[in-house]
Amino acid sequence: MDKILSILKGLGIPFAYDHFAQGESPDPPFICYLIPSSDNFSADGVAYYKINQYNIELYTDLKDLSLERKLEEALDEASIFYNKSETWIESESLYEVLYTFEMEGENNAKEQSEV
Repeated sequence: MDKILSILKGLGIPFAYDHFAQGESPDPPFICYLIPSSDNFSADGVAYYKINQYNIELYTDLKDLSLERKLEEALDEASIFYNKSETWIESESLYEVLYTFEMEGENNAKEQSEV
């Protein structure tokens, strides 16, 4: 999670986990990020190797290719392979550019370094 937070801080725009509190949503652009699921590997009946799926949702009122490029360059620099999709949310008058990717859980890195 530290890697993701570092990337988001470097963009210089507001961000929150999952959503902003009611009435506290900033003006666009802003980002919501979350971990909606996992794809863990099991061994001996336990989650032996943990893999989390991450979503980074970039919201803008106008198409912002330079901000998308900045986020993509940060993901590339961090060696994060991502998939990207985009949708127009008519009810909010916002573009949502969604970046999805998987990363190993923090526990895996800790366990590997202790071995």
